Amino acid sequence: MKFSVLAAAAVVAAALASPALAADPTGLWQTPTNGGQVRITRCGQALCGALVTSNHLRAEPNARDEHNKDASQRNRTLRGLTMLSGFTGGPTEWRGGSVYNPADGGIYRGTITMTSDNSLRLRGCIVAPLCKTQTWTRIQ
Repeated sequence: MKFSVLAAAAVVAAALASPALAADPTGLWQTPTNGGQVRITRCGQALCGALVTSNHLRAEPNARDEHNKDASQRNRTLRGLTMLSGFTGGPTEWRGGSVYNPADGGIYRGTITMTSDNSLRLRGCIVAPLCKTQTWTRIQ
């Protein structure tokens, strides 16, 4: 009995002393603007993210990418549109990716940083220091 209590205490102590596993950024995330929800997945070795829904899509389910700077892309539907692509790194920060903003048709260099299991910080920049940062909350 004494040995099993000591063994259990050692296991607990080791678990508390070891670093926590890095949060997994894949899943469904709520954006802080326009009721947006983005699903982040792995695309090969990188992370990517597609628009699932937003206030605009709830009102107009077949909304198109009308602000895209490339006129040939303006007929794409917003639902399922890739907004995040090419983010590599980890385990808590991914860099070198692109953020597409359908509201202005702009593409920005981005960084994704996990701040907890259920929170991430997305930073998009035209060119530093012209950057905007959002905190997204995990839905699932």
